[in-house]
Amino acid sequence: MLYLDYSRKDGEWIPNQFGGRENLESVSFMKELNTEVHARHPGVLMIAEESTAWPSVSRPVDGGGLGFGFKWNMGWMHDTLEYFGRDPIHRQHHHSELTFGLLYAFTENFVLPLSHDEVVHGKGSIVTRMPGDAWQRRANVRALYTWMFAHPGKQLLFMGSEFAQWSEWNSEGQLDWWLLEDPAHLGVMELVRALHQQQREHPALWERDFEPEGFGWIVADDAANNVFAFGRFGSSAHVQPVVCVANLSPVPRYEHSLTLPAGGTWREVINSDATEFGGAGIGNGGWVHADSLGRTSITLPPLGVLWLAHQPG
Repeated sequence: MLYLDYSRKDGEWIPNQFGGRENLESVSFMKELNTEVHARHPGVLMIAEESTAWPSVSRPVDGGGLGFGFKWNMGWMHDTLEYFGRDPIHRQHHHSELTFGLLYAFTENFVLPLSHDEVVHGKGSIVTRMPGDAWQRRANVRALYTWMFAHPGKQLLFMGSEFAQWSEWNSEGQLDWWLLEDPAHLGVMELVRALHQQQREHPALWERDFEPEGFGWIVADDAANNVFAFGRFGSSAHVQPVVCVANLSPVPRYEHSLTLPAGGTWREVINSDATEFGGAGIGNGGWVHADSLGRTSITLPPLGVLWLAHQPG
């Protein structure tokens, strides 16, 4: 809708009055639409599925934007699924697929979309796009979701993905609910439930989703070990910071050195490798202790992601 030449060949479209390819009438329509909707129904969500670099899609109309509340982050979706779909032995050569998105993460109010588009038309389900045997595929899915729910942006997860449905989405049938009789698939759903619960309890994970100050890299360059770590921060000192640590290799890492944003005690509020989620149960016993400078040594589960929440006092 934004471009006059979208899906059109040369000669099949007419430039606008300034000689450009922007559809000025469509832009005016969307600005008026969002202005009217927000005026009549305050608090309503208007979300744009927009995959180009059109600026300020989710910025106010009076500031030159299109007025949407959110925009799908198609770049994050593509890069993240590309990374998680790779055999871990190759991931060290594609480390930037998980770090690049933070260069533009705060230019819009982004939604992180694992949508219907990613589980149809021969693409397979999310779990079948993961590498390895059945256990490793589900471990990768649990790691993906735990990474996603800590990442700046709002999460979109399409039905069936929350319990790692093997089959592709079929609009003519129902979800494969029978899979929940398998503890491994029930565990994936229990993880998604826990991610929602912990997200509600820790405002640092959403309060400043669209502000650079709400995010900080801790480890962004450990490609050799497939390890990443970042912190999420709230709007005041009263909000507990949360650290997300990912080991996206199939090798557990014991006594792994890490410097956290603060010293003291950190509670392991999420471990994607916990047995109740279908994992192997490799972790830190629920707690991590750091010295006054934040230095600590922790256990990183294989194909696993941890959330650590700082404990006041």
